[in-house]
Amino acid sequence: MLTERTLIQLQLHSGSPARARELGQLGYMQWLAGLPAGAPYPAEARRALRLAATFEATDPAVAEFCALLRASLTAPLSPLDLSLPHPRRRGGARMRRLSL
Repeated sequence: MLTERTLIQLQLHSGSPARARELGQLGYMQWLAGLPAGAPYPAEARRALRLAATFEATDPAVAEFCALLRASLTAPLSPLDLSLPHPRRRGGARMRRLSL
């Protein structure tokens, strides 16, 4: 359920490649934080990758999410390049209403 919600949130936003990268990283962190305690990470990551792969070609943020999942599976002990977006105004409530 969390994976589906994360994918929907990643698909709602469009913009620059830099913003898609930020959103993909935030989506990965949200997905990772929402995993149940004791869940086997490789199995959960493969499941999320199967669900997200359908949208990878059309949504840049989902493509970044998939890239992070693949990187975590191929080199599990290597750190991922994750960062929080720099704080800035993005339009607030008005932009959220316009995006729906």
